[in-house]
Amino acid sequence: MADLRDFMADLLEREGAAVDPAGPDLLEVLAPPPLRERLGLPEMALLAFGAERPAGAVPVGLDGDWLERVGALLGERGRRAVRMVVPEVAPPADPERLLGHALELPNAVWRLKGAAPAWTRYRLLSFRYTALSDEKREGVLRLGLNMATGALLDGEQAVLWDRLAADPDWRTPTPEALRAAPSPWPAERVDALVRAALPPRLSAHLAPFLRSLRRRLDRDRDRLHEYHQDLHREAAKRLATARDDAERQRETARLEAIAREYTGKLDDLRHNYALALTVERVQALDLILPVHRLSVLIRRRKGERVVSLDWNPLLRQLDPPPVEAGAGLERARLVCDERLHLTDAAAQGPCVSCGKPFCRACHPQACPKCGHSAQAEDDAMFGSLAV
Repeated sequence: MADLRDFMADLLEREGAAVDPAGPDLLEVLAPPPLRERLGLPEMALLAFGAERPAGAVPVGLDGDWLERVGALLGERGRRAVRMVVPEVAPPADPERLLGHALELPNAVWRLKGAAPAWTRYRLLSFRYTALSDEKREGVLRLGLNMATGALLDGEQAVLWDRLAADPDWRTPTPEALRAAPSPWPAERVDALVRAALPPRLSAHLAPFLRSLRRRLDRDRDRLHEYHQDLHREAAKRLATARDDAERQRETARLEAIAREYTGKLDDLRHNYALALTVERVQALDLILPVHRLSVLIRRRKGERVVSLDWNPLLRQLDPPPVEAGAGLERARLVCDERLHLTDAAAQGPCVSCGKPFCRACHPQACPKCGHSAQAEDDAMFGSLAV
């Protein structure tokens, strides 16, 4: 939590507070009245950033409402930024070998056409999510995009952010670098990519929480079923041995009441374990970076096209190949027959209605054969975050 502690110390000092470190995970803060009101702090506060905290200390972390209070204090500051990094790293000596590890095309072949230095623009987006059911989970999920090649950064994100945090030299891009780098994508194009790429990544990120949620739901449902099954069994026995009509009517009414109660309890369980998920974009960083760009010729049957992959000097590895439809969580890409789009396997799978395979990049709205809506395809392709 050292990064959060240092960030809060800097922010509070900028807002007029007197801040003094009181330990590895503690800050003593003397805040002016306006700042105290906005953050809900006493005049003299002890902020605790670790798991253990002294009596009377104010816990500060990524949970609860602390982020909301800090967000209100920051306003729009820090929401958008542009940074340039120029690492002195030699280009790869054998780019074809790198491509052999990074580019997997099961239904096409490729050939390296050339490699040259270039500039790119990475858009690094941070999202805050809140998953609320019988328990609550909050956190930050990041998504990276190379605006020159269309590549998405997944596992590389954490390493990239660590490298940026370790470099204290924040450089504003020079006019020459901005001219050489690609222009920012239109907001509509970025939003379309985020809608396609974020749900499967968020689903994978929340998978442990969802598995735990389902286990608790199944446990409570099984207990409820077992309890009412015992009640039903006993009432059915009494009905079978009833001696007169009055007793039979009474036990029949009891069975109906047990069924109604069971249905009502199931509805309560569904309500209790229903998942409400909210996602908010909180920050965008444009990173201007010199790269080594590889031009790759892709051939599929009689068609061919050239795509670009960038070697990132901060990560010292090639970016993943672009994905023009689908989640793109796996390394392999399929090449479509019509326009040679690079997609994941699901984005060229069969239509759920007519069974005809088709490319979702060529036909994003509906199946070209039967007209089945692509919205149902998206649900099947990306999965659901519902319980």
